[in-house]
Amino acid sequence: MFATFKQIFRSSNKDLRFRVLFTLGALIIFALGNSIVLPTIVSRLGDIDKLDYLDLFNALSGGGLKQYSIFALGVMPYISASIVIQILQMDIIPYFKELKELGEEGRRKIAKITRYLGLSVAFIQGFFYPMMLLGNTISLITCLKSAIILAGGTAFLLWLGDEITNKGIGNGVSLIIMAGIVNSLPSMFKTAYTSLIPNANNALVAWITFAIFILLYLVIIVGIIWVENAERRIPIQYSNRSSGSYGGQQTFLPLKLNSASVMPVIIASVIMGIPSIVSNFVKNGKVLAFMNNYLSTSKPVGFILFIVLIIAFTYIYTFLTINPDELSKNLNKNGGYIPGVRPGKETKDYISKVLSRITFMGALFIALLAALPYIFTLITGLPDSVKLGGTSILIAVGVILETYKQLESSVASRNYNRR
Repeated sequence: MFATFKQIFRSSNKDLRFRVLFTLGALIIFALGNSIVLPTIVSRLGDIDKLDYLDLFNALSGGGLKQYSIFALGVMPYISASIVIQILQMDIIPYFKELKELGEEGRRKIAKITRYLGLSVAFIQGFFYPMMLLGNTISLITCLKSAIILAGGTAFLLWLGDEITNKGIGNGVSLIIMAGIVNSLPSMFKTAYTSLIPNANNALVAWITFAIFILLYLVIIVGIIWVENAERRIPIQYSNRSSGSYGGQQTFLPLKLNSASVMPVIIASVIMGIPSIVSNFVKNGKVLAFMNNYLSTSKPVGFILFIVLIIAFTYIYTFLTINPDELSKNLNKNGGYIPGVRPGKETKDYISKVLSRITFMGALFIALLAALPYIFTLITGLPDSVKLGGTSILIAVGVILETYKQLESSVASRNYNRR
């Protein structure tokens, strides 16, 4: 790792150095913009003690959701739109499936539709954002101003993400999400320290608890790195290639242990958040009591439902993005086969079986990460803003790993070209 960064700052790697510095500069702009509060509601600014299902989205926006930042929505409306468009391409609406099969031109159209849909979602969310956090007493004009500013903030971040992708290193949108998570870490550790140390009855126990908190955080990060790199490799042979092709290297079909990444948690959080949104507009006491007792993630029933939804959506999202039937057809089309498995239905069934087994382990891992913050808060009594691990760290570590791999590849290719 250190050798890679040393190579970047060599005088012969000026273009790569520019890309790295441009990326860092763009992320600093995001961090600075995230500290600017919404002028439409700054006069009513107050502390929000608990965000419930919005805690994940608050972490993804670098704490902007809680402090009424102009970047409060981050790029999450665009991510939500991307999920919807991805699902629509799965033969649900023929038009989107046709666009998917058009190649480069179809991808450009899909990207354009996704962007417009994402900005529309940002405008709608921005309109209801003040109502959810400040109540129904806020004026319609204030909500409209908030919607325009927040949608503009999302549009700016999408543009900034494109600039990072084109002129910097890594995927711009992913890096902005990662920067938001990293940006919220210092305040979280500060809150953990102030909650445990200054007013503790036993200073030694308090310091040990704080040390264990940091150590567990590091262990979780190492575990995430291991799971993110874990994959099941299915050997593939091609009837039109000799065993010595490509230097005698074996061809594999890699299936990641966690193919769905953090998407199941995001989808489950949105679904679990619907009752909270409805409760802002429903004044029926029985309905509110039912939601608080059975649909809140802080209660046993709601928490179990949240975990079940995560596991279910892990399977659904994995099999939507990795279609065993399409993989089987593509292998057959290219003359490939799995040794000992007949092409066609048997190959499809074999891939489905393997994918189901590894997805189960991946689903349990994601569910554990999602449950850890709630369990840790319950045991230690620390504020809800202090999260042990969780899905936000899964996103951050995944983005950092992908960016580092791209950076390492760029350094290696430049060294090879100079030989």
